Amino acid sequence: MKVAKWLDDHFEEIFLVIFLVLISCVNLLQVLFKKIPFLTPLTWSDEFCRYMWIWTVFMSLPYTIRKGSMLRVSVLLDTMPQLVRKVINIAVDLITTACMGLLAYHSVKVVTDIYVSGETSTAMVWPMWIVYSVMLIGFALAALRGLQQAIIHVMHFNERELSSIEQTMAEAAEEAAMAKGEEGGTK
Repeated sequence: MKVAKWLDDHFEEIFLVIFLVLISCVNLLQVLFKKIPFLTPLTWSDEFCRYMWIWTVFMSLPYTIRKGSMLRVSVLLDTMPQLVRKVINIAVDLITTACMGLLAYHSVKVVTDIYVSGETSTAMVWPMWIVYSVMLIGFALAALRGLQQAIIHVMHFNERELSSIEQTMAEAAEEAAMAKGEEGGTK
């Protein structure tokens, strides 16, 4: 059960970290290969890093939904009563799920068409359907995360929810307490 909880909390993070480490390592290698006279520069590094950046974008979508850090303006929502705020959050979760599900559904056709075409990438000669499949994976995971958030909001419907201002203040107080604890431990 602990593994499932850990994966629920960190599944997308694993891929994001791996992709960013790969980008950093390949870029470092490219710089070294360009600067060392007897080495031939890597012809595939720019294309590889570009694909890794695109993959991080699509994998960060379900991550931001799960963490509740999607970009939104919450000032109006904070002024509303708890009940209205909770209903709106559930509605937003369901709309997000529907939109991401629709995008995932249409991504299947895009990936299938590219698979049928047999197209490959220029420098690495990767099948392009593999490159584009992250779009389908990202949207499908985002739909699942949106549904998961809706279920979480329904399960905690009767609990008091902090406004964004209260949440920010609580996080700042927590960070200050952690900093104070670290400061006290180093003396």
